[in-house]
Amino acid sequence: MSGTCDVCGKHTMFGHNVSFSKRRTNRRFKANVQRRTVVINGVSRRVDMCVRCMRTAVKSA
Repeated sequence: MSGTCDVCGKHTMFGHNVSFSKRRTNRRFKANVQRRTVVINGVSRRVDMCVRCMRTAVKSA
């Protein structure tokens, strides 16, 4: 799986872990991307989409 949402383009982001002593170490924020079968224009396609896009799709349906 690619780790990138095919719908909105969300992908892995970069940040820091910050300890109590304020020492910063690198970390990654990974998007919650899952593979789903979705009907687009009457055709079933398997797409990698984040859970936020799935929830939005349910709201609009």
